[in-house]
Amino acid sequence: MKLEEFDYYLPRELIAQQPFISRDSSRLLVLHRDRDEIEHKRFYEVVEFLQEGDLLVLNNTRVIPARLKGRKKETGGKVEIFLLQKKRMSSWECLLKPAGRIREGTQIYFSQTRLMARVISKDQGAKAVVEFTPSKGVEEILAKIGQIPLPPYIKRDEGPSLEDRKRYQTVYAKEEGAVAAPTAGLHFTYSLFERIKERGIKVVEITLHTGWASFKPLSREKVEKNKIPEEYFVINKEAAAAINEVKKGKGRIVAVGTTTTRTLETQATQCGQVKPGEGWTNLFIYPGYKFKVIEGLLTNFHMPKSSLILLVAAFAGKKKLLAAYREAVKENYHFLSFGDAMLLI
Repeated sequence: MKLEEFDYYLPRELIAQQPFISRDSSRLLVLHRDRDEIEHKRFYEVVEFLQEGDLLVLNNTRVIPARLKGRKKETGGKVEIFLLQKKRMSSWECLLKPAGRIREGTQIYFSQTRLMARVISKDQGAKAVVEFTPSKGVEEILAKIGQIPLPPYIKRDEGPSLEDRKRYQTVYAKEEGAVAAPTAGLHFTYSLFERIKERGIKVVEITLHTGWASFKPLSREKVEKNKIPEEYFVINKEAAAAINEVKKGKGRIVAVGTTTTRTLETQATQCGQVKPGEGWTNLFIYPGYKFKVIEGLLTNFHMPKSSLILLVAAFAGKKKLLAAYREAVKENYHFLSFGDAMLLI
């Protein structure tokens, strides 16, 4: 299976640059998997497609201010550090920019703080590990000087705004650790959750700290040859029990986002039950995968040839999904993180 089979034409003007004024006023394309039918709705109408006894599973990760601007101690040259994953108390796996001009041992300072970073190891390309000193209070300093890591296709001349800090988080974000938002959840509002619960639809939260896997391009043309980076997840006992109870009955498990889907499928047994636990997953889902847990998926529109569109194609079927994407382009839907949503049932 070739990666080019999952390409599609995405006009630049359809890549959303700003969030909707009201989160749940975004558009919603509903794809019925059992028949060739597409409906065009608003996101707040999602309740029409959920039934009493269904269970929505959310990813409650919270995006950290992962993009840091500093300067080399030796030359004063500008450096950008993009935090990917915490290794120990004060060291992080990261991406460096400009990668070619930064060596192991380089020290980086940050204006108006006591914080220093030293590059302690460096891979080929931009990936590296940096250690921050002083280690005490480093999290608080990073929170003050870091920028919210908007994707590169969202353009801001002066960097992310205070509004971006708010809107690039779900309203239910709790567990800090993500470097990319679980964007399917950006559409929900507190009032919409009230309507959902009033209809007898249950909601449960799990955690996957969205990381490099969400934006790292796939490098191998043959789909099966690709791998995605590991991400940390947690499913507690209460969440697993709620999911398994619904699986025993007539309700459906509807995953909000590809990150939620990967977490559930990582912990799935062959009979479709979900095991509680925590750890790291690099589960790569692409067409041919047999889903064990989910029966519905809420998601955004994803980049061509990405691991995310491959997962959704595995759930919907490649032909149906790409036809839906062509319809979305034709109808001028907004794409990617701040864009519109899609429900596959």
